[in-house]
Amino acid sequence: MEYCKVDKSDHIMTVTLDRPERLNALHPPANVELGEVFDEFAEDDDMWVAIITGEGRGFSAGNDLRYQAEGGERVPTPRGFGGLTSRFDLTKPVIAAVNGVAMGGGFEIALACDIILASEDAKFALPEPKVGLAALAGGLQRLPRQIGSKRALSMILTGRHVSAAEGYDLGFVSAVVPADELMATAKDWADQVCACAPLSIRASKDVVHRSLDMASLEESMAFRYDSVRAMNQSEDFIEGPKAFAEKREPNWKGR
Repeated sequence: MEYCKVDKSDHIMTVTLDRPERLNALHPPANVELGEVFDEFAEDDDMWVAIITGEGRGFSAGNDLRYQAEGGERVPTPRGFGGLTSRFDLTKPVIAAVNGVAMGGGFEIALACDIILASEDAKFALPEPKVGLAALAGGLQRLPRQIGSKRALSMILTGRHVSAAEGYDLGFVSAVVPADELMATAKDWADQVCACAPLSIRASKDVVHRSLDMASLEESMAFRYDSVRAMNQSEDFIEGPKAFAEKREPNWKGR
């Protein structure tokens, strides 16, 4: 990898954005690479949860405007910013461990994750209007869905910076921890996810996301989800109740 570091262990893939000299701002080649990294994650049966974080003093400053201003090559990025913002078929959970600034596209990467954990010094913003742009990598769609349109617009229309504590109060941050405890906390949360049946986790995420876009509660509960069918037909569907009855830890296989 040229623009990120990848570590795989204990069913957890940790992806570290690795352009610290530009505060992990991403350009199209980096987005392509990250798309390939998360394609691999989606296809690897041994990987159950991912953590994404940033090298150095920030998570990601967003789009590399210097690269853009210098006329750098723009290549197709079908999976979106950070390989995540246009990825709508991933049922495996992704945790954002936000260390420092998450601006513009960096914040949009975090919003595309399922859980956001933030260090106490983390900062979030969608400042694109200040440079004549707009947060079109999902920020304008995901933030209102996650915290409501009025609170989202208070950030979007001002481009203001929001602290980790305010992000927690607004509801898009799941937990705030000291900076030196961030990665240990992310690993602990990932371990808690891995203690659950992998196909149950994927079905749960899938149902939540799909049902949010359905017209009614009745429709969402009556819908036939492929992920639920896969869970119901899996070996783990038998293993869970069996382990409970035998008063032992389940041996999940993810199939």
